[in-house]
Amino acid sequence: MIRSAFELTLTAGPEHIDELGHVNNAVWVQWMEQVAVTHWRSVADPAHQEAYFWVVVRHEIDYLRAAFAGDRITARTWVGEAPKGARFDRHVEFTGTDGRLCVRSRTDWAIIDKASGRPIRLPPEVVAPFMAEE
Repeated sequence: MIRSAFELTLTAGPEHIDELGHVNNAVWVQWMEQVAVTHWRSVADPAHQEAYFWVVVRHEIDYLRAAFAGDRITARTWVGEAPKGARFDRHVEFTGTDGRLCVRSRTDWAIIDKASGRPIRLPPEVVAPFMAEE
């Protein structure tokens, strides 16, 4: 089963580069959040966006290849398995213009009810748009 994926193009700027001359590991984590949030906002019902927000619970990251200033990076994200309680897993892969994988990750997110400020069991209607198959 292949889940529907979302893509976002990013460009590594001078502000993303560390003392080793490549995109800093912390920047990749920021980009993971950026692509996840952009995907959420592009698919989720506006009422759900008003009612809930997401927090990261856990990251697994494989740094495979460096990226440098000026590199255009394609971030591709999709959800993994069905949610467990408040948790939902998301995969992100970052590839360079040559199509080679730079970074891949799996992140567990938890849904938070804005009104109570507490995690809730993921409502089926919230997760449904993200579980569509290609």
